[in-house]
Amino acid sequence: MELDRNKFALAAAVTVGLISLLCAALVAVAPELMVQLAGWLMHLVNLEAAQVTFQTALFGFIQAFIYTYIGAWIFAWLHNKFVKKA
Repeated sequence: MELDRNKFALAAAVTVGLISLLCAALVAVAPELMVQLAGWLMHLVNLEAAQVTFQTALFGFIQAFIYTYIGAWIFAWLHNKFVKKA
C-alpha cells in the first residue's frame, strides 16, 4: 500500500502542531510542573528563562508543523520506496 506523502505529512504536522499548542497551554497553566517534566525529558536543558506567550506558542506551533511535515513526507517517501522493492 502506497502512502499519499502530502496527506500523511499534513496529518502528522497537524497532530504535532496541536500537541505543541497543548503543551504551551499547560506551560501557561502550570509552569513549574512543565519545567520539571521537560527537564526530565530534555536532559541538561536550561528551561529557567522560558516564558510562554501567544507569540512564542505560535512560533513553536509553526516550527513543529513544518518540521513534522518535512519529516513525515520523507517517511512516507521512504515507506513507498521500500514497499515497491518488496
